[in-house]
Formats: sequence, structure tokens, C-alpha cells
Amino acid sequence: MKPLKVLVFSATFGNGHLRAAEAVIEGILIKHPAAKIIHLDFGDFLNQPINTMIKNIYSEIIKYIPKLWGKFYYKTAKVQPRSKSQHFLSQLGRSNFLQYIHVFKPDFIVCTYPTVSSILAQLRLDQLLDVPVITVITDYTVHSHWVHQGVDGYVVACSEVKASLESWGINAQRIHVSGIPVSPKFDEEIDRGHIITKLGLKSDVPIFLLMGGSYGVLKSAKRICQKLADSPVPVQTIIVCGKNKKLYLSLEEVIAQGRNPMMRFEFVDNVEELMSVSDLIITKAGGLTVSEALTKHLPLVIYKPIPGQEQENAHFVQHIGAGCLASNEEELEKLLNRFLRHPEEIEKMRRKAAIALPGHSTERAVENILQLVLHLRMEQKIG
Repeated sequence: MKPLKVLVFSATFGNGHLRAAEAVIEGILIKHPAAKIIHLDFGDFLNQPINTMIKNIYSEIIKYIPKLWGKFYYKTAKVQPRSKSQHFLSQLGRSNFLQYIHVFKPDFIVCTYPTVSSILAQLRLDQLLDVPVITVITDYTVHSHWVHQGVDGYVVACSEVKASLESWGINAQRIHVSGIPVSPKFDEEIDRGHIITKLGLKSDVPIFLLMGGSYGVLKSAKRICQKLADSPVPVQTIIVCGKNKKLYLSLEEVIAQGRNPMMRFEFVDNVEELMSVSDLIITKAGGLTVSEALTKHLPLVIYKPIPGQEQENAHFVQHIGAGCLASNEEELEKLLNRFLRHPEEIEKMRRKAAIALPGHSTERAVENILQLVLHLRMEQKIG
């Protein structure tokens, strides 16, 4: 039997699409270690200067004028799949995609970014592509840009997303609820005590984890850290600063003078460990970050979510009772004080998270994808 060949498309507009793609790849390789998988960035198929410009504009809008992004998101959220704008997007780089696919000859294609999904789906409808296209939606909501009749199968986060796709006319049999794929390492049992000792923390004092999105950590992060460092109720803080070197350096004084211990990191590759030892995470509401936290049954306080998909993800977390939303510093301070004084409320949210997301999302996603591809092959043989 020849090794499985899979083509995976993501995009670096935020890290969520990329991390979901990497999770799917991990899951496929667990089941098919000999599989040949190629992972490509959608942007590499576009004009490079234009691609760079688009990413820079997106980054600046998200950082400095997120309300503008929210207006754009909600204004386009109900655009019909057959609209002129959707048709234009589905034509981007299609000849380059076809050429690459015909050379590689994959058994199926997985997309974690909507634009490339719509391009390949339209090629399917135009009968120019005979390879199944599977789309993984990386949020807890559906923007119309994800919706296309040419997609052979959808992997989605929850039943609400499935219902939304069905309302757009997508056949229910093509939609599989597995949870957003996260790296299988988030499902592994971790010795919490060992990690706490390794980090030099205490097991009997609450641990709060502070993380931001890929376009910079949370706004007001230093002030949040200062309040936790000065909290009269004992608390330990871990903050991941990412690309924000200025923040990382500015915390030196906070750490030195604070009454409560604090650990700072720039980039980390052990988020699953940090989440495993934490009692609460203060974060943005990217689909993958939310899914990773829920997989770890880690309650969330979502701070100032970006209008659009982040806001919808935050509403999902609130709806299932696994976290809270803080729209400003005052609300955040009140929530943190409440949780420090009433840890039983954190435990209640932890139990809700465990019920909402039982884990092993990637395993289920890959099983659904492989079953769908097998079913399509059988249909083709019969046809």
C-alpha cells in the first residue's frame, strides 16, 4: 500500500491557522507515520509584496484600531457565497494552486484558512480539481468566507458552528464536530507537581497565567502584572511576553519589588506545561488559545477581545461557563480579586470546561477526515 500523501494549507494571519494545521499534521502522522505531508502558507502563492503589505495592514489594524476590523468583520459576515467579492477571492492564485496540486498529487487537501479553502472549493465545483478538500474552521463562529458548497467536508469546534453551516445550506453529513484541532501534547497527562518544582513555584498558592495574541500581548499587561504582584491575597503569576521585548524588560522592577512572585518569559515551547500548572489564564480569545486552554480544563478570563471572531469566541466561553469577559481594566481587577478570594468559582469554571471540551480533538478530527476521504473514494468507484 502506497504511503498517504496530504497537502495542508494554512496562513500566517495570526498563529491560529498555522497551529491548527500543525495539529492536524501531528494527528495524521500518529495514524500514518509514513505519510508524506506538505504544509504550505497560502501567502506564498500570492504576489510577495502584496502579501507582505496585506499582513502588515492586518497587523496594524488589529493592534491599533481593532474596532475597524470589527466593523469589517460583521459587515462581511453575511455576504452570500456567490457574491462578486467571494467570486473575486476564489480566483486568487488558482492556476498556481492547480499546478502545484497536479505535480504533488495528494490523496486529499486540508485547509485551515478560509480564502484558500474557497479557491480550492471553487476549483472542485468547476471540475478542475479531483482531490477532496477538507476545511477546518478555527473559531467558535462562522464567517461567510468559510462557507462554500465545493468543500467536501468541514471539521468544526462545536454544535453551534455546525448549525450555522447548515443554515447556510451545507449538508449536515459533511460537517463533523470534533473540536478545533490542538497539538496532541495538550491531551497528555503532565505531572503538575514536577513542573511546579521545575519552575520554582509553590503548589499551595494560586497560579495565574497571562498570555496575549500573536500580534502582541494584552494591552495594559504591565499594570495587570503590577496589580497581581501587589495583591494582598497571595498569587503567583506567569507571563509570556512573546515579541514584546519592551514589556519583558519593564517587568524587571515589578518582579523585584512585588510582594508576590512572578515569572516572565519571551517565547515558550511548553505552553501545555504552563497551562497544566495554572489555575486561571488571562488572555485574548484566539480560537486555538481558547481550545488549548479548554483542553487543559483551564478557566479563562478574556480581556478586551478584538471585535469579530475573538469576540464571538469570548461569547462561546461565557456561554459554556468556562470563563469570563473583562472589557476594561476595572472589570478585570474586580474579576481577579473575586477569583482570588473565592477559588471555588475557579473550580466551578474548570468543571464546566471539562464538560464542554472532553479533549482529543485532533484524534477525532483526523478520524473524521480519513473516514470522509474513504467514503468519497467509494462513491467515486461506484460512480
